[in-house]
Amino acid sequence: MTVNLAGIPLQSPIVLAAGTAGYADEILEVLSPGVLGAVTSKSITALPRDGHPTWRMVPLRGAMLNAIGLANTGVERFARHVANSHTLEKHGVALFASVAGDTIESYVRVAAEMDGLEGVRAIELNVSCPNVHGGSDFGVDPVALADLVDAVRQVVIAKPLIIKLPPVATGLPNIVTLAKTAVEARGRPGGPNARPGADVLCLANTTPAMAIDVRTRRPRITNTTGGLSGPAVHHIVVKLIHDTYRKYAKDVGVPIIGLGGVTRWQDAAQFILAGASAVGMGTATMADPSSPARVYRGLERWQRRMGAATIRELVGAVDVV
Repeated sequence: MTVNLAGIPLQSPIVLAAGTAGYADEILEVLSPGVLGAVTSKSITALPRDGHPTWRMVPLRGAMLNAIGLANTGVERFARHVANSHTLEKHGVALFASVAGDTIESYVRVAAEMDGLEGVRAIELNVSCPNVHGGSDFGVDPVALADLVDAVRQVVIAKPLIIKLPPVATGLPNIVTLAKTAVEARGRPGGPNARPGADVLCLANTTPAMAIDVRTRRPRITNTTGGLSGPAVHHIVVKLIHDTYRKYAKDVGVPIIGLGGVTRWQDAAQFILAGASAVGMGTATMADPSSPARVYRGLERWQRRMGAATIRELVGAVDVV
């Protein structure tokens, strides 16, 4: 069940998604660490953020709608009190630090700080948050995305870089174009780091959505719109992973973290067959923090039934006519 994600060995293919497992190790109070490969921190910004007022999260039929607004303590407090605690590391679980911002400069400031933190194994750029102003602009514009990754690659030298893309299922640019842009953007030639951009792709963030209370005729969350997650989006993401893997990522050797609506091992297995090397879980852990353990055990049994010596043998193994 071990995987290698851009040079980072993980004891499990399960990665907890940003914003759903606290800052780092809170989840270990209710979940055995042996089932986890990595935990992704809340998205951290340059300065502290209170986020949106309540209500900012509501359950829907087969899904959850949220507009948290990137509430977090800011990068200075995160660096002092969270990143170097080593709690996850001693259990064999990697810490991925999620970085967010509304300008290139703010992303660069936070990413530079994260690159120097011993406890952080990889940096995830959240370029696709649908519920803050400007938060998804970078993720849907290839030119803006390339400029952002170019700038971040000047300061991210020590850590692998994960780019978390939006769920662009149709239209232009499509998900393959955005994936290619994220990977092929690079630091300026001659600079300290001219590596390609993304070492890992994360597909995908929540889907922009809205819910209305028909009695009050008002939106159900204070931000009016937010991000939809949970089982309702799962099969959209299966296609995003399949398209990206088959049309680009497989050939260039860039691993994918599949993220969206995994609540059962069968959901995770679909992501792996479509081309994901690791499987993100988020909304499910908020409903039931023990769900990653069940998914892990189910994947382990499935791997044996498939006759695979490792879970890696099943990545991209869907039988497409």
